Amino acid sequence: MTDQTAPPGLGAESLTTADGRPLKAALHRAQARAKRRAFLLVLPLLAFVLLTFVIPIGIMLFRSLNNPDFVSYSDIDSGTEIPVMQNVQAWFAANPQGTEPDEAAYAALAADLVHLKEIKAQGSVGTRINYVLPGSRSLFTSSARDAAKLAPPYKEAVLALDEKWADPAVWQAMRSSAGTITGDFYILAADFERDDSGAIVRTAEKERIYLYLFWRTFFLSGLITLICLVLAFPIAHLLATLPLSKSNLLMILVLLPFWTSLLVRTTSWIVLLQQQGVVNDALVALGLIGTDGRLTMINNQTGTIVAMTHVLLPFMILPLYSVMRTIKPSYVRAARSLGATSWTAFRRVYLPQTLPGMGAGVLLVFILAVGYYITPALVGGADGQLISNMIAFHMSKANWSLAAAIATMLLFSVLILYWLYDRLIGIDNLKLG
Repeated sequence: MTDQTAPPGLGAESLTTADGRPLKAALHRAQARAKRRAFLLVLPLLAFVLLTFVIPIGIMLFRSLNNPDFVSYSDIDSGTEIPVMQNVQAWFAANPQGTEPDEAAYAALAADLVHLKEIKAQGSVGTRINYVLPGSRSLFTSSARDAAKLAPPYKEAVLALDEKWADPAVWQAMRSSAGTITGDFYILAADFERDDSGAIVRTAEKERIYLYLFWRTFFLSGLITLICLVLAFPIAHLLATLPLSKSNLLMILVLLPFWTSLLVRTTSWIVLLQQQGVVNDALVALGLIGTDGRLTMINNQTGTIVAMTHVLLPFMILPLYSVMRTIKPSYVRAARSLGATSWTAFRRVYLPQTLPGMGAGVLLVFILAVGYYITPALVGGADGQLISNMIAFHMSKANWSLAAAIATMLLFSVLILYWLYDRLIGIDNLKLG
């Protein structure tokens, strides 16, 4: 650069580079070039995150609100969307909520049933209503089969096919489904439903399963996280204080589960924990229990807790170890030399320095536990199932919208806990390595 000694009164705009360009413009251009270079460097990672994380979550959120099966039918042969139930939708649009179905409503229903039979869409429409009102699919399939025989007066003719068409709950289910965007699946996932008038009410007590599964998921995940913390703390402390040759050997034992398939580890616990398994046989051989008193440790919550603790324990040990190995032993010795007891030195000096590793391990293990599926499915039985197993169940039944709604609620529940952790402890205090 030239003009390093500008005359008095001249600003930075008067300074120029060696080739005569204004210094301010040259700096701005250099900064822009550096930003573009940095963006190009992170572009592959950004594309990867968008394709594998952001876009799938966006699709899940959209799917939880979107279900057009009552509005249109996807024709596989032609690849087009065929409108369905148009006449019933028109009647709903012309008549407010709470209007009792009249002859015009049944005439619209009869015409739509004939149309469903022609395009063979009665199954998909019935399935869509069945999500909101269980047992409705057979009503649509059986009525569409004989819809061509219907003649005026349509109300009597339709009710002659099946008296369930007089049930206000059926018409309310169709009204709430008469749109591509609906919040019905979130209502169902929160153990609510719509009554005959369209008001949102709690489901019957015996039918409330989703909120209970959410509570069980978070309770078991918290319990597993606590057990992992209690077990991992002394192991990590031992790793951090042993000589390097011995700590490396112990670290190999900690990492060994990562080299074994998750499915193999889980099925191994089935062999160990079953009533005729290794653990019960050992207890019987030691005389601790009788042959008739074998413990039930599989297909229940005990199996889920034991197997998931084994799988997730390394995720707690490693963050703790990464923090503990940086703590100088001289700190504790100094505290003891000043009169502190061993417990006081541990509690006032050593433990606070391990909090970043504890926070990272607790958050990591808890979030992993909340979303676990394979282990509870294999060893949990009915009592050890988590909310992820219910999501998988609805996906296997092709109820994508309800599965997406439950998954979205789980996602936001975890985000709320993450936010609370940040507010109470501070995410900046996490230390993974």
